[in-house]
Amino acid sequence: MTVYANPGAPPEAAVSAKPSVPRPLRFAALGDSLTAGVGDRVDGGWRGWAVLLAEALVPADGDVGRPADRQGSRPGGRPGREARGAAGAEPAPTFRNFATSGALTRHVREQQAPAALAFAPDIASVVVGVNDTLRRAFDIVAIARALDEVCAALTARGTVLLTACLPDPGIMLGLPAPLARPLARRQRAVNALSHELSARYGAVHLHAADPEWVADRSLWSADRLHPGERGHRMIAAQFHAMLIARGLTLGPPPPQEPERPQPTRTEALLWMATAGAGWMVRRSTDLLPELLWLAGAEMRHLARGTATRLDARAEHALSRALTALPPVTPLARMGE
Repeated sequence: MTVYANPGAPPEAAVSAKPSVPRPLRFAALGDSLTAGVGDRVDGGWRGWAVLLAEALVPADGDVGRPADRQGSRPGGRPGREARGAAGAEPAPTFRNFATSGALTRHVREQQAPAALAFAPDIASVVVGVNDTLRRAFDIVAIARALDEVCAALTARGTVLLTACLPDPGIMLGLPAPLARPLARRQRAVNALSHELSARYGAVHLHAADPEWVADRSLWSADRLHPGERGHRMIAAQFHAMLIARGLTLGPPPPQEPERPQPTRTEALLWMATAGAGWMVRRSTDLLPELLWLAGAEMRHLARGTATRLDARAEHALSRALTALPPVTPLARMGE
């Protein structure tokens, strides 16, 4: 069995082992920067929860060999690129990470899902949606349609889905109420959709928006939007435990203790002054005008005492999105 890291991870994150089953489980990871591993830095790039979980699918008594060599493993490389063995042969992959930083749900549907389906995974994670809440053209109906198509296509071939509801970015960033409330409505809608699709397709679902998870600062990286190493390890461990309950995983749980120290306050401030500032500049033509418009609308409704109308509109849009979903076809069993 061979586990491949995403393109930003170092060769050491790939583990080779002798298969102990007729065909090793195939795990595909789809999504955005969370699944691409941002926040869990290792030498050479990002690792993340998906890589940690993939490593835990290796049989406990597997014959672990040296890490497979990687081609084009620089950070930002093409998602899902396979590795080559030491002799230059192309081994059969068992894990591929198609997630890319900044991905929207439409990117998952249009770019990642076709490649993942060609890979024919037994398990596939579909965790996306936060970036959609931070875009001007937020449309829960279009998001629902895109995610439903991805989930339906994967489960139609017997793939077991991993999904998650995610924290509200407004709370994570500590934004003032006029800015945070609109983002909270959007994230609630995305999470409600995730819950609905998870039940619809029998997914293994992780509640990553629980208050305890959000409040534990040790789980988060300096940017407050992505988990740190401890957080990524927790996500991997919780998915692993749920997969064990379904009898789908082979290896021991991933270690939860981090290998690297938590970023210091100085490092966090340095990130905000460099990478964080750069992110704000890049988003100033898209997110900032939208946030200001949303905040203005929020303050006008608060002044008039009609803020509940905004909640009602969001709930109505979510209801329309769920009602518009097509009927569910019977689920295939894994491997069919």
